[in-house]
Amino acid sequence: MKRVVTLSLVGLMFVTALASVPRNAQAQGAGLVSSILNRMDRNRRELQSLRSGVVMQKYNAQIRTEELYEGELQYVAGTGTNMKLRVDWSRPAREHLAVAGGQYTLFRPRLNMAYQGSTKSAGKNTKVNNVLGFGLNITGAQLKSRFDVELVGDGILYGNLHVTQLKLTPKGAAGYKYAEIWVDGSGMPVQTRVVERNNDFTTVRLVNFHRNARVDGSAFSLSLGPGVKIVKG
Repeated sequence: MKRVVTLSLVGLMFVTALASVPRNAQAQGAGLVSSILNRMDRNRRELQSLRSGVVMQKYNAQIRTEELYEGELQYVAGTGTNMKLRVDWSRPAREHLAVAGGQYTLFRPRLNMAYQGSTKSAGKNTKVNNVLGFGLNITGAQLKSRFDVELVGDGILYGNLHVTQLKLTPKGAAGYKYAEIWVDGSGMPVQTRVVERNNDFTTVRLVNFHRNARVDGSAFSLSLGPGVKIVKG
């Protein structure tokens, strides 16, 4: 099967895949949800930058197959177009994505091609912002106004990290059924899943992440050689 990494997949970033959290039907209540959203708000305010490994799983419910991707992520906090993101995929193929100033560049070395455009005019590719938006760029008040937020339960994620799982069901029209977030004790969204209307889903998880790590500003400008074909999106 041909494996292709697109901005839409990256956008569905910060979500399982490789681990699951047991559902706790008794762990319900608006007070508990508000407490978790408050922790997420505090994390958002305090988080200036992030360096992390990233694992992404894309599951096709129709043919019951999955594609796995591994790479490294760099992030600098900001509102709107001030947010900066870079993802360097190493498996199954090398690809590089940089987002800054509301513009993206996706470079595929094996094809010697780069795709460039605005995150606002790139159609479904703009989901690159939604990934971060579910947990890092949106306030608790905004989450509650845009989604029905349900406390699913808590448990241990990939071996040793205690997390709480939230389900976000859009109150209005959306291009997906719902999203889920796994939040650690500090309010950091360490895993996110987006479930499509056809039950396909994409999960992204952060591994070995470092909050407020040093991130070089030059990382968000990809250096393309003179022979690279540029495709405007």
